[in-house]
Amino acid sequence: MNSQNRIDKALSKATETKFLLIEAGAINKVAEIFKIQFPDKKAIIIADPTTYAIAGEKITKDLEKENLLGENTYILKDPNLYGDYIYVEELREHLKGKGLIIVAVGSGVINDICKRAASELETPYMVVATAASMDGYSSSGAALTNKGSKTTHPCEAPQVIVADLNIISKAPSLMTASGYVDLYAKVPAGADWILASELYDKNNPLEGIEPITEAWHTVQDGLAEALADPEGAKRGEHKAIQLLVEGLMLGGFAMQEMKEWGLGVSRPASGAEHLFSHIWEMEHHTFQGEMAKKFGIYPHKDKQSPSHGFKVGIGILATLAFYELLFQTPVENLDIEKAVENWPNLEQQNLEIEKLFKGSDILPTALKQTKSKYVSKEILREQLTKIKNNWPKIKERLQNQLISFEETVQRFKQVGAPTKPEEIGLTKEDLKLCFYKAHKLRARYTILDFAYRAGYFEDWVEHLFTKGIFK
Repeated sequence: MNSQNRIDKALSKATETKFLLIEAGAINKVAEIFKIQFPDKKAIIIADPTTYAIAGEKITKDLEKENLLGENTYILKDPNLYGDYIYVEELREHLKGKGLIIVAVGSGVINDICKRAASELETPYMVVATAASMDGYSSSGAALTNKGSKTTHPCEAPQVIVADLNIISKAPSLMTASGYVDLYAKVPAGADWILASELYDKNNPLEGIEPITEAWHTVQDGLAEALADPEGAKRGEHKAIQLLVEGLMLGGFAMQEMKEWGLGVSRPASGAEHLFSHIWEMEHHTFQGEMAKKFGIYPHKDKQSPSHGFKVGIGILATLAFYELLFQTPVENLDIEKAVENWPNLEQQNLEIEKLFKGSDILPTALKQTKSKYVSKEILREQLTKIKNNWPKIKERLQNQLISFEETVQRFKQVGAPTKPEEIGLTKEDLKLCFYKAHKLRARYTILDFAYRAGYFEDWVEHLFTKGIFK
């Protein structure tokens, strides 16, 4: 199946997005598309100063000519703008009762803010993408920080998405690199989904453990092709950019397909690798110096905030490192009874969490999520037995899904993304500690959960930072 057929098939299954246009010069069709998709409605453009200059001003004039603009463009001018719920509240209050259709012009932050605001206003919206920087354009969720907690807020995906390849190809190469890495996350995320699916029991469904569904094919079938040309993506070559954009959109459509599991379920697109990123985002990590100048994207006073994709990239490498240790471990010899005997009860795990997150806004989230995924010793025994008894088959599936740590580093370098924690302002000790923090952050079952439940976790982490990849 070619990429256009995959797009058409995914769009037909999408629960919220009705129209997608990816082509050079697509910005010239925005007014026409708006008139067809939102008959008898008026638009309001939401942008930041940069995206307004790149595309918003042109769209404003085109909508004005067609008498489709209901109010002047609303520009989010905060120089430190990021995905925080306070901006959703600001936008929602501004638009309440006006009946306008949001036309979001921008990428990750703008889209997430507009998506959640539109959802709370119970109105559809449209997005004009300005960079291939992340996969959230078409997803049924917005990754936002709310009172210190970074979560995926359930909300409706855009009804209309327009992506102009001329604009996106000229976006800063760092933004393209960030999007490439965010798409690459579907590689280890797919492995985590395979692992979780082995434990799914339809008679006893548990939070964070989902079976493989048709959404798997939406995100995975064209993934290798979309990731095949990191150097071309860095240079802004249209073919590479088009495949990258298509891959990012498909990831979001796959999340829409998972609506039956709850609005905003991001299992097809994220796994353990995103948990590392979420921790650093919730801790408001910034850095400065030469690496900040090289890999920083968003200004934060005198410091830089690494992009979402770049934080995910380091999480990808951490996750792949864990998987490579898994493949070196004789799981067929796992002592299940020892693992069950050593399984910490919920009170003991809560003490771990309180030590890890003492004084942090993340603490309540970690306590709640760990409680949600906690299982009894009886269920733990059943889960470990399933994996042990089926290990040869599971191992083969995981190895066929994953790309090696070494090759991943090479591809990240080719696209211009960081490959070491120091390149985004983190020490190896920061990364080491984040293995422990990331495991506590979400109920979703990942390689981190298997390692913890099987009793491998601490040994694997110590190995990585004393004898292994991160030593």
